[in-house]
Amino acid sequence: MTRGCGRQWLPCRPVWESRDRHRWMGPLAAVGITAGAVMAVVGLPPVDLHGPLHYLGVMGPLCGGTRGVHAMMSGQWDEAWRYNPLSLVLVPGAVLALVRETVGRVSGRWLNLRVTHRRAALVLGLLPAAALTINQQAHADLLRTGPESGTPTGLLLYAAAVPPIVTVVAVRLCLRRRSSS
Repeated sequence: MTRGCGRQWLPCRPVWESRDRHRWMGPLAAVGITAGAVMAVVGLPPVDLHGPLHYLGVMGPLCGGTRGVHAMMSGQWDEAWRYNPLSLVLVPGAVLALVRETVGRVSGRWLNLRVTHRRAALVLGLLPAAALTINQQAHADLLRTGPESGTPTGLLLYAAAVPPIVTVVAVRLCLRRRSSS
């Protein structure tokens, strides 16, 4: 096999396997689509879901995501693009993940994505994330929540969620290291 032929330069390749290597994808997509459908019917959540840096004026790549998904699920694609361009990919991606889940459960064959070139995959992931972060920061005035919107409950949610998340990640890393040694 020679370098440079065919699709060898691609950082990932799809493969059909008898094992689901992305078990988290289907349930996460189902929760996301359900939440989006609920938001399309009843409106945006009354809770302020911003990260701590948002209150300092720093917009991350996910800022505006909830409003973008709400707009996308309501059929307002231009509004979804204004709030977060990622929402135009996120909703169809979740639908495709549910199709993948259904096909896998019915056929017993799963479409998995194999990373073949880690550095290229990392660069191809970081470049759009950086561009999205720059875009969201450029739209900070649109994304910023004013003082009239209520208390910053996002800070309280982060304060409550971060310690258990860090603990779970640390325990999993320790267990992985022990099992590999």
